[in-house]
Amino acid sequence: MSDSYIILKKCGTGEVIEKKSRFIGQVASCSTEEEAYGFIEKIKKEHYAARHNCFAFSVGRDMPVLRFSDDGEPQGTAGKPILEVIKNSGITNICIVVTRYFGGTLLGTGGLIRAYTDASKEALSNCETGLIQKLAVCRIICSYNDMGKVQYILNSQNMDIAESEFTDSVTYIVNIPSEQKDRIIKEITDATSARAEIKVEAEVYG
Repeated sequence: MSDSYIILKKCGTGEVIEKKSRFIGQVASCSTEEEAYGFIEKIKKEHYAARHNCFAFSVGRDMPVLRFSDDGEPQGTAGKPILEVIKNSGITNICIVVTRYFGGTLLGTGGLIRAYTDASKEALSNCETGLIQKLAVCRIICSYNDMGKVQYILNSQNMDIAESEFTDSVTYIVNIPSEQKDRIIKEITDATSARAEIKVEAEVYG
């Protein structure tokens, strides 16, 4: 299981024209298959007059559930290209529907694949995404003499200091990306000659 994954923060739409056919891509976040199919049905109702409403979606952090449909287009020319855009984006829990209004000219296999791919990419380009990382919540306790060294390491690595407490010693609660945890702990340990006390209190995603 990956220590990080990409999510949708804001959904978007996009449109391309290919030989007078309109291809309208729409993106939604979906955490279950039911949500994905609900979005697909919503788009089909909105565009009931369209020739095709092709889709693909991915559910689950490591994309264990992948579905797609050509919705009447020649096999492999619509749903699969949309799915490839999703897979290449790395975004999880996402559904893309591309609606086609036929323009009167046949596009051929290559033209269809290109149009559905471009409409999906255009819609994704108008979305906002966020990176979710596995974080180690670390409690770091050090002396005032070592405080500058610890702060320097944390600041130079852009670590998220969630809390600071100054009593007879200095305590930091720091969210460290799990993949960097061992390296940061070693740097602090070496810099303070093992005087700093470091404890991993939890692992969370954020």
